[in-house]
Parts: sequence; structure tokens; C-alpha cells
Amino acid sequence: MEIQLRDLVEAGLFESEEEAIKEALRLLLQDRPELRIALAVYRYRTDPELTLARAAAIAGVNMERMKEILAHHGVTLRLGPADPQEAQSEIRALENF
Repeated sequence: MEIQLRDLVEAGLFESEEEAIKEALRLLLQDRPELRIALAVYRYRTDPELTLARAAAIAGVNMERMKEILAHHGVTLRLGPADPQEAQSEIRALENF
């Protein structure tokens, strides 16, 4: 038996297919920490705007552990904020961690 996204919406379990997908993704990443870490490494490597603090938050680890993970994957650290806005962004990310 195959369950379709529209079945979940039509049963009143979710408001929309997008909401069902978001919940499924949230649960998948919650259950599979290795995926969160891989995602954080990818995002840090490819998004110059992503801070170390935000990468750590995505991975669900502290900043020191994130540094170790990035080093293990051969990713060069971008240390220190590039400007005051980036410094504020890092502060907010840490406060939300």
C-alpha cells in the first residue's frame, strides 16, 4: 500500500503537502544526525554567508566540535566576522543554540 502526500492532507492530518514534507524532513534530520552534519558541512563549504556558529547549529553540535568536523572533511575555516552584521548574526545563532 502506497501512501500519497495528498492522502495526509485529505485526512486532515496536515494543512498542505508542503507542511507534511517539512514535518517529514524535520523528523528525518532529527532521527539521522549524520545527515544534519553532512548538510552543515555542505552548506558551510558552499555558502560563504553561513557562519561557523550557524553550521554548528544546523549540525546540532557545539562550535569546537564543528571545527573538528570541518577539518576532518578538509574544509578551511572562515574565522571571525567579515563585518558588524555577520557578528550580530553569529551572536543570534549562538543565542538560539
